[in-house]
Amino acid sequence: MSLRDRLRRLPVVTRLVLAVAVTMSLVLTGTAGLVYWRVKSALDQQLDDDLTTYQRSLDAAVRARTPLPPGPGGSLQQVLDAHGRVLHSSDALRHQPLLTPAELNTIAHGATVRRDVGSLLPITADTLRLQARRVTASGQPRIVVAAVRRGHRDEALRELLAQLALASALTLIAASYVGYRTARAALRPVERYRSGAATLADGLQHTRLDVPADRHDEITRLGHTLNQMLDRLEAAAERERRFVADASHELRTPLTLMRAELDVALHRPRSAGELTDTLRSVDTEVQRLIDLSNALLDLEELGSSHHLTRARIRLADLVEAAAAPHQRTAGQAGRVLSVDVPDTAIHGDARWLQPALGNLLDNALRHGRGTVRLAATVHEGRLRLSVTDEGPGFPPEFLPRAFDRFARAEASRTSEGSGLGLAFVQAVATAHGGTAHAENTAYGSAITLDLPC
Repeated sequence: MSLRDRLRRLPVVTRLVLAVAVTMSLVLTGTAGLVYWRVKSALDQQLDDDLTTYQRSLDAAVRARTPLPPGPGGSLQQVLDAHGRVLHSSDALRHQPLLTPAELNTIAHGATVRRDVGSLLPITADTLRLQARRVTASGQPRIVVAAVRRGHRDEALRELLAQLALASALTLIAASYVGYRTARAALRPVERYRSGAATLADGLQHTRLDVPADRHDEITRLGHTLNQMLDRLEAAAERERRFVADASHELRTPLTLMRAELDVALHRPRSAGELTDTLRSVDTEVQRLIDLSNALLDLEELGSSHHLTRARIRLADLVEAAAAPHQRTAGQAGRVLSVDVPDTAIHGDARWLQPALGNLLDNALRHGRGTVRLAATVHEGRLRLSVTDEGPGFPPEFLPRAFDRFARAEASRTSEGSGLGLAFVQAVATAHGGTAHAENTAYGSAITLDLPC
């Protein structure tokens, strides 16, 4: 398993703390490095200035053949001839040469050599910084070596390193702790929301997350979004329960009637006419079951828009085909069915639009009164189909659920129809990317389809 995969498996809080720790480590390392470099540069500059001053005084003494002057505390000196033999040396050196043959050769060609003896870490004794160059005394070349001890400078740098390491460690611990507490505090509402949402698995109803009303941060917006989702889930579950109850009732009624008809027919011998009436009644209920099943299958098929086959169709032909079967029904009832559509073409699926309009006309003729009008307008790429009547309109309490499955304006379920007509109309509108709307007007009821065309 790769490191990335292992990190992904860690809890969010742990990953956040690791991110804070790594980031702070880089920042502290950079800051400590900058501080160390600045202090080291300042100390080195002071040491180099002392060494250069001491070197000049030694050079002047060698040229003048005067006694060599003492330097800063703990300083050392050495004078060599051109072949590297020690002519004069500090007592602490005991005529031990400080320069290598390569350095002697470099100085012989006129260069100045400066280097450190000993290291900062690990701690070593007699750490020096030396500088050597060639001078001429009475016509003879001499190599003058000046050295100063670095003990105070190295001790200051080691103390600085220890203090920087301690301060960085304490800062890193404090930052990690603050990051941990901050991450826990930030994610605590998320965990509370998760626990609240998990209660849905226990079948609890009316579950809502406790979201503060006086905040508007990202976590609070997440809580509001989850509450909206829970509302939709609860509404969907309620619709499902109502659908199952309604479907069970709708299926039970024709089955019960058929069973009663058959029981009566089998209870005693019947004449041919009575048996024919019984079979016709059973046939009516069977047809009702078939219509109900077909309606449910159509609704399920319309749930996926890929079942639509859009094509260019004349709006007048579509409306005429939908209205023609209902003209005779309207005439027999002494009512008028008027159609007002423009002579234009639209893009849609006539296989679904035609029965949807038929359902609207059938409802208007069955439950409405007076003239039924089917009007269509096309404007800016939108088709608006409206079916109105002059009846009493919808009950106000029915309008919010007019397009629900098995919804009926009548209190009784024994009336003709399954309550799926308007649900089918809305499914057709939704599948076409449009909407369906029902309302009461000053003259009756109106149902409108708004579709892209």
